[in-house]
Amino acid sequence: MGASEAERGDVFTVVRGGDGWPEGLASVDAAPQRLWCRGARALLGPAPRVAIVGSRAPTPYGLAQAERFASALSARGVAVVSGLARGIDAAAHAGALDGPGGTIAVLGCGVDRPWPGGPLADRVAREGLLLSEFPPGVGPRRHHFPLRNRLIAALSDAVLVVEAAEASGSLITARWAAEQGQDVFAVPGRVDHPMARGTLRLVREGATPVGSPEMLVEDVWGLPVPPGAGRAGPDPAASRTPAERAALDALVGETLSAAEVADRAGLEIGEALAALTTLSFDGLVRRGPGGLYVRAPA
Repeated sequence: MGASEAERGDVFTVVRGGDGWPEGLASVDAAPQRLWCRGARALLGPAPRVAIVGSRAPTPYGLAQAERFASALSARGVAVVSGLARGIDAAAHAGALDGPGGTIAVLGCGVDRPWPGGPLADRVAREGLLLSEFPPGVGPRRHHFPLRNRLIAALSDAVLVVEAAEASGSLITARWAAEQGQDVFAVPGRVDHPMARGTLRLVREGATPVGSPEMLVEDVWGLPVPPGAGRAGPDPAASRTPAERAALDALVGETLSAAEVADRAGLEIGEALAALTTLSFDGLVRRGPGGLYVRAPA
């Protein structure tokens, strides 16, 4: 039995065992009999896919890393799978949409009423793929999201967790992946930050820490890392003023307030603010929620 068009607008369905049914769902627990989809049907076909998941309340560093990994992986033809939630999921979808790999958003509700709605969901429906085991008309319910997580894992060749608290739903996705024999990766964070506790726990349980998209591509698909990939380019601080160099050095691997930058860099608060403002205008630093600063991805 092949795929059939559903009655609602651009929504289509695929059935278990039929054309377009993702191979990864063959062994998933309580596998659905039907999927409802909106968007690019081709994203259901055989292709490298990776799940990028994490906190709904990430740090600016976490958002930057999620977008960085997703953009680089999509540029190499890897589709990014996530859950459309605010935070890391949203950053991953946005980064992936800029490349040919594309993105799949797995929902805990009907594809005709994605949650959360908004411009990103609309763009995924146009340029990527919205997917759900719940029929059109079904709204988001709390117990749907753990179920959704098993599909995120099953659709992917590996799972990358960027930031997660100790009780994060992202850990559920990672465990589904591990139980299915898939690789689990974690982006290291500050060990004293609450959003790093979940990723640290995963590493202790056997997840592989990863620092670049190239490392992940090599580990999962066995593709060699191109010479120079993932290595530092020219030092962005080389042509900056001493205060700007000190501020950049203070932000290596950190997400800090202006006062914290001043303290670590040995600057007066006014000097630190002036340096951070200039660095922000030049695209070397980003100012995030709560007035926290982070170095922009290379």
